[in-house]
Amino acid sequence: MRDPFFIAPIPWLTGLVEPWCQRLGLPTLPLHVHEVLAAALLYSVIFWPLSPIISSMLAPRHYAKLPRKRRLNWDAHVVSMFQSVLINGLAIWVLLADDERRSMDWEERVWGYTGAAGMIQALAAGYFVWDLFVTSLNLDVFGLGTLAHAIAALLVYALGFRPFVNYYGCIFILWELSTPFLNVHWFMDKLDMTGTRAQLYNGFLLLFSFFSCRLLYGTYQSLLAFRDILAAINSHPNPGPRASPVMAFANDDSTVPYWLAAVYLASNLTLNGLNFYWFVMMIKAVRKRFEPGKQPITEVEVDLASVASGVSSDRKTQPQRRRG
Repeated sequence: MRDPFFIAPIPWLTGLVEPWCQRLGLPTLPLHVHEVLAAALLYSVIFWPLSPIISSMLAPRHYAKLPRKRRLNWDAHVVSMFQSVLINGLAIWVLLADDERRSMDWEERVWGYTGAAGMIQALAAGYFVWDLFVTSLNLDVFGLGTLAHAIAALLVYALGFRPFVNYYGCIFILWELSTPFLNVHWFMDKLDMTGTRAQLYNGFLLLFSFFSCRLLYGTYQSLLAFRDILAAINSHPNPGPRASPVMAFANDDSTVPYWLAAVYLASNLTLNGLNFYWFVMMIKAVRKRFEPGKQPITEVEVDLASVASGVSSDRKTQPQRRRG
């Protein structure tokens, strides 16, 4: 499936980055660099000025009183909300519409490439370019942990432009199907809706989406990715699949070195482990909001959505009162 992005590659920009991309072993990045930059610019505009303007209109009593650090954190959650809805919708559409991707064999799943899957990879990378930029400028707010997360995530998504397991990009994006519910949970706490019936229903959707998308579907797809990557270590594509259009960037030198397999597998195992840890913590946090006689909810628990969605949290402890 061809890249459906509404802006075609910009010749002067493609020519500018192509020598560097070839040197770094990222031959498909020049075809999508404009999408990376467009996504980063879009999220920057949402972060400022759109989020402050819209938030002041929709929640004037709460947003206007926030100090600088918490206001930046709020705006970051607005970007996270928009990005998660956009990227999930596009990823699902590509999964349903990209016939070339759906018919890939194991070699094509490792070394294959389609323009539509590359677009998803680029839009995700653009989010972490924005994340890296904003975190670097506001390190006192978001902290070194968020900076490290942005760098690591950007590097992992950049590997997809080798191309490498381009097939699985859309699949692992669907981990973020729980993120909108995480952000709604976070905003409800900030809007004095802790313990309300609406938050209870959202909590059910949050736990269900997190468990089904990350723990069940995500773990299963991780095992399939591990199987394909292990089969490709120090091997090369057979002549047959190279005739396929999706193998246009594969050649006799295409392989999966040990370092690449180790980086990918270690990153995936780490994220899967965190998913199980976050799920247990989310159950505890959601239960504490609705069980009588529990201790007051702390700001760390309130910002649980920040942790699981990759947005920095505000660590100051502040009791929250349950509301009906």
